[in-house]
Amino acid sequence: MSIDAHFHCWQPARGDYGWLNPALDPALAPICRDVAVTDWQAQALPHGVTGGVLVQAAPTEAETHFLLAQANAHPAVLGVVGWVDLLAADAPARIAALARHPRLKGLRPMLQDIGDPAWILQPALAPALRAMSDSGLVFDALVKSVHLPHILTLALRYPDLRLVIDHGAKPAIAANEWQPWADGMARLASQTQAMCKLSGLMTEAGPAPAPGAVRRWGEHVLACFGASRVVWGSDWPVLELAGSYSQWWHETQHLLTGLGVPEQAAIMGDNARRLYRL
Repeated sequence: MSIDAHFHCWQPARGDYGWLNPALDPALAPICRDVAVTDWQAQALPHGVTGGVLVQAAPTEAETHFLLAQANAHPAVLGVVGWVDLLAADAPARIAALARHPRLKGLRPMLQDIGDPAWILQPALAPALRAMSDSGLVFDALVKSVHLPHILTLALRYPDLRLVIDHGAKPAIAANEWQPWADGMARLASQTQAMCKLSGLMTEAGPAPAPGAVRRWGEHVLACFGASRVVWGSDWPVLELAGSYSQWWHETQHLLTGLGVPEQAAIMGDNARRLYRL
């Protein structure tokens, strides 16, 4: 059965999703609602997706505890990618404590929302990054093209830190962005052991993209990272800003048509099991 390596649930009333604000961006109104794990299951199960990785959407440790509570309540949540203040003086101790929960599999600083693209390379973060590596946690890199040179440096500096690029590094597909994204992804793939999530691309193509609109970018991800280092995810419910769970599922199947059954199985679940040790 398939695994969705990237989905969200949230309760806006919790008050820590600074970005999920229709007053700031009216386009977000359709997804500014309570979203439960069971809502995700209703979308995923018809496509044979029986488990998933629940990923943070707020930069607070309260969010991490909220997601771990969802994992405790729902066996279909195979793992959680949370958030920790990596600059806190006691960050290593916080990371070690959270990592004792068997469902915590990774952490995700929301790098796309930080003004300095090189923020992650500051020396003050070294203790937290080493603690992540020591705890076997995955670093989910929520980045765009501008971050890719710095993520390459990060990966080379911490070769034992397991790293995955979220959403194919979010190329601006609606604006037909190709470079520097394409070369940045190729360098990262060739010089490191980083993996990449085949997720989020439809959203980058704008509202209601035409069938096949993301194919060129998806094919480049596959060409760079290969079937053994690509992990499928939905990014639902953010996905709803562009289309349905079913649409993205079928787009993915078309994209993978030329691959053999073992390679498709790897992308649709086996690689997620290996990456997050599910």
